[in-house]
This record gives sequence, structure tokens and C-alpha cells, in this order.
Amino acid sequence: MNILILGSGGREHALAWKIAQSEKTSQLFVAPGNGGTDQIATNVADLSVTDFEGIASFCISNSIEMLVVGPEDPLVLGIVDYFNARKDLSHIMCIGPNKEAATLEGSKEYCKEFMKKYNIPTAAYQSFTKDTIEDAYIFLESLNSPYVLKADGLAAGKGVLIIEDLNEAKAELNSMLNGKFGAASSKVVIEEFLDGIEFSVFALTDGSDYVILPVAKDYKRIGEGDTGLNTGGMGAVSPVSFVTAELMKKVEEQIVKPTINGFKSSEMDYRGFVFFGLIKVGSEPKVIEYNVRLGDPETEVVLPRINSDLVDLLASAAKKDLKNKTIEISEESVCTVMCVSLGYPEAYEKLKEIKGLDTIDSSIVFHAGTKKQGATIVSNGGRVLAVSSYGVDKDDALRKSYQSISQLSFEGLNFRKDIGFDL
Repeated sequence: MNILILGSGGREHALAWKIAQSEKTSQLFVAPGNGGTDQIATNVADLSVTDFEGIASFCISNSIEMLVVGPEDPLVLGIVDYFNARKDLSHIMCIGPNKEAATLEGSKEYCKEFMKKYNIPTAAYQSFTKDTIEDAYIFLESLNSPYVLKADGLAAGKGVLIIEDLNEAKAELNSMLNGKFGAASSKVVIEEFLDGIEFSVFALTDGSDYVILPVAKDYKRIGEGDTGLNTGGMGAVSPVSFVTAELMKKVEEQIVKPTINGFKSSEMDYRGFVFFGLIKVGSEPKVIEYNVRLGDPETEVVLPRINSDLVDLLASAAKKDLKNKTIEISEESVCTVMCVSLGYPEAYEKLKEIKGLDTIDSSIVFHAGTKKQGATIVSNGGRVLAVSSYGVDKDDALRKSYQSISQLSFEGLNFRKDIGFDL
């Protein structure tokens, strides 16, 4: 079948890499794509992920049969509803939830209310606007430090603040409600702080049934030892040593099943990936957040561990036929280390020539922020390359990734040397 993937990051390169391996794939397109997807698919560089009419025209012209939505923005804006509403597009299998279901990521308050309704374990919370800021101050005073402030809407991964000092938390709350993150923080959710260790669980669902993908753990801070500013992710590992069979049983029974049953009870049209951002508090799992798509850079370690045909699984989800499907997962470890531009996650330079890509043979290099410039590949984002490697264990996989990074170069290349340090 002809397949179009929307997006331009490492997640989309990993999806293209896996989808290209399927015998069911005829032609593969990525819009807008990057310098890596260009090598295994046809990039549609002038197509924006939120240009629904342009995407529709492309799908019709190229006989697209499956649309795989990588990032959250088109889902939150309702691309699935748009395709379902048009008779000339409704036959296309869309991998992603409809607009209502995508609100689980689009609104922190909606997400928390969903968890409360379906008894899914999470942190205690309240939400506030500029009109109720005095109540918000009182709620903050009732909590123990540190204080967790979350912009209700999408803020490109930057809308969550964890602050130790009460007065600083009040000042940041005031700043958020007065436009620090634009419309995204016109409402702010304040949560109790959960003390534990985080991990990521992914499921593919057809809205009634599901398969659970490999578990991963990512590393968000720019600096070693998880210090410094938050980023989109500096690396990831899979499997995760502390996620035992016993813990996964709790995750499935207390979180995954109630979530999917919530989709069903709410009559949501949810055919796609669910990301469960989890934290282990003591011996119990709790939900920090949902994402309505795959995470990045977790995708770069999760998809390489799936031995099953991904296109077959995606088609089953789209056709609401996952009930009897199983997923085969590799016993090997996979670890990815992100190479980023100097200055990221603050101001950074682009268009730096990347050298050494053709010398890598023991890792898979997923492009995150690159583009072709003539015959060369240049940096085109803060996160530039995700270097993923297989290994007999985490340490073996990381050794290979770091060895591969030593063969790569671009001006200002930066990476964390301690991914997986806490496991």
C-alpha cells in the first residue's frame, strides 16, 4: 500500500525505517521529512503537517491508503475528523485519534479529569485561570515543595515547571497566566509533586483492544546527572531494568486497561498510539501525562525492538481488528543518544555540515533535525541525530552508540555522556 507519514523528526525517521521494512509497503512518503527520511522514502518537503487541504490533495493524487500522524499538532487540530468527514478521503486508514481523544494531550485539565473519572492513579491537582489566581496561591501554600506547574495547552514540551521555592512558584504562576506560554498557559494545572523514577509505556490501540510496545526510559535534561534545562529528550533506553513483570502487570491492570475502557465508554474514535508517561512511586505506578502519539526519542529505541510487521499492526488498529494480534519483541537492548546543536535547548545555529554518516556500521542513525543541502547533510534543528544501537544489554548498546558518535562531527556537536546512568 502507499503510505504517508506526517512529521520531520527522529520519530518520523524511525517510523519510516520500520514501515519501509514491511512487505505491505509499496510507496512511502514523508511530509515534510528530513535528510534521513530522504534516503528511504520520498520527502514532500513543501507540505506542512497542519495543511489539511494540501495533505488531502496529496493523498488523492498519490493514491495514499494509510496516513501515519507523527506529531501531536495535527491530531489536536482534528486531522482524523477532517479525513473521516470527506467521502473522498474516508477510505484512508488514519493512524491517530480524533480531535476529542487528542484533547488528552491538548489539555492537561481534560487529561486529569479523564483519569479521575476512570480511577486511573495520578497526582492530586487543581486548575486555575487569571481570575482565580488568589485561590491558586492558597492551593500552592497547601502543598509541599517542590511545586509542579503545567500549562494547560500545548507548549512544545516547555510548559511544565518544577520549582522548589514557594514565592518563585507564585511568581512563575503569575507569569504563565499572563502569557509566558501564550494561550497554552491561559489556564494552569497545579499538581502535587510525585517523588519516584519515570518510565514510558506505549500501546497501539483500535479503541477497544491493544498491544503493548517495548518499555523505554528517556532523559530530558541537557546536562549530565539530569541537570540543567529540559529538552525534547537527550537519549533513551529499552528495556528498563526496574520495570519488572510485576510492575508491568500493575501498569496494565491499573492504567492501560482502564484507559482503553475509558476510550470505549467515552465513544472516542481512538485508533493509534497511546503514550503513558509514568512514574514509579514506591512500588506503585502513576500517570504523569498521556501523549496521543509516540514519544521522541523513545521511538528510536522502541521500534527497533519490534520484530513484528508494523504496517500489519497499524492496519489492524485502523480496521478495529487488534483483538487477536500479538507483538513479537526482541530480547536485545536498544539505546539511543541524541546529538544536539551547541546552545540547545536555547538559541542554537543551524546549517552545520554533518560528516561521518557514511562511516557508521554498528548503529542506526535516525535524523531528527537535518536536511539535504546539495550533496551534503546539514543540521536543521536543536536535536540533530539520534544514534541507536542494539546490544546484549544496556551497557553494550550504549558503548556502540558512543563509539558511533565518535565517528560523527558537525560544528558545535553536543551530547550527554551518561545516558542510562541511573539504572
